[in-house]
Amino acid sequence: MGEAKRRKQLGLMPTVFPFSAELGRGGEVRLVQGPEDAAQRALIEKALRDSQSFGAAWDAEYRTVTVLSSRGSERYATREDVERIPVPALRQIDGELALGSAGKRMGAVIPVEGGSVRLRDQRHSFEGETWQTLPTVRDPQQLVRALQQHPAFDIEGESLGQFQVDHWLEGRIDVTPDVGELDEQGETLEFFETLVREFHGQTLKEWIAAHREVLEAQEEEGDLTPERREALTAALDEVPVARRSFFEIRRSAPLQSPLMATAYFRDLEFYLLSGAAYTLDGDTWHPYEDPDTEIEGGGLAPELAEFFDLNMITVTVHSDGRVEWDEDDELSEADIRQLQTDLTESTGAGNPQAWAEWNRTMLQEVLGTELTVPDGEPLPVPVAVRLDIPRDVLGEDNPLSQTYMESEVTFDGEHWRDLYSEEVPEELLPFAAGQDSN
Repeated sequence: MGEAKRRKQLGLMPTVFPFSAELGRGGEVRLVQGPEDAAQRALIEKALRDSQSFGAAWDAEYRTVTVLSSRGSERYATREDVERIPVPALRQIDGELALGSAGKRMGAVIPVEGGSVRLRDQRHSFEGETWQTLPTVRDPQQLVRALQQHPAFDIEGESLGQFQVDHWLEGRIDVTPDVGELDEQGETLEFFETLVREFHGQTLKEWIAAHREVLEAQEEEGDLTPERREALTAALDEVPVARRSFFEIRRSAPLQSPLMATAYFRDLEFYLLSGAAYTLDGDTWHPYEDPDTEIEGGGLAPELAEFFDLNMITVTVHSDGRVEWDEDDELSEADIRQLQTDLTESTGAGNPQAWAEWNRTMLQEVLGTELTVPDGEPLPVPVAVRLDIPRDVLGEDNPLSQTYMESEVTFDGEHWRDLYSEEVPEELLPFAAGQDSN
């Protein structure tokens, strides 16, 4: 008691604001009770939006707890079996905003600016009047029995891609391919980067400890050759300038297996893949499995290498609406119609204004910080663009704009500029970062 009183007098004790919030399946968050200050309320609402499941993941989370806590003889084997479990539309959460202390990052504690949001009780309701508290499954044997009893836990959600993440000690995170298409607001990327920082370490001490932990896990494996064990031991004292990990992102599965996903966000599941590596100089990468070797071919994990090793076709879209491809690419009449219709619509080809707007957006997105374009200032407009398209997507209902990658442009119809070379296209040099566009 004396220590608590002293800390309070020194201003070291956190200021606590209890709250009660009501959440909707579609992502709605409404504070029923809480602090009056708008900024404090915003902290609570954002913490709940970022930490709670919504949409399909809301359903999966509720149904998972229901199945795990069920002691009946019913067996859930298919997606249809799981979807027969009714899901409430409302969730109520009680907790507190603690400012002045980040709190221990354990359990339901969400760090926020200046403190933390702590979650306490949680209840669900179908109609907003009767509220039910879900049971907590703490018995490991009950958990294992449920996983063995219900094959539906093995059903996977739709894969949205596999991603290589290079995390530099200085703080930069590079994700390949871009995850921007998964949401327009960039919240998925923000969560992904936070997950990576927590996984690799946010301070130098955590960074070194996480690096050693992966190596020590490799050392614990049996049947190591003396050479490999020696390499692992030597790597323990090294401090990487960057670490590389691989993840797969999937849509929510019907049930959330407690033993599978690395993390959940909204209606997405994140899975850690094999192939982790590190670099001491920023150029040469070493796999954690065998630090004495060097990774060739850019160091892609087998899963990600397969992802990029697609049967691609290159299609040229002209500003006047013409669409061309290599004569050696055998395309059906349906494929041709899809290419001509989909690509002219998505690029604006044939419509000068739409074509110019699409190219301006595309060039700024691809070249990013290499360009400095004043608001309202027009960019030179290419007369044709080359697009790389996976052959596998032809014939599917999804728009081709979700799959193609812009690779080259020409401003005069003769000279092609590689958009991924180290140099800004000659025609865009007046807009190169650091240059005066006048």
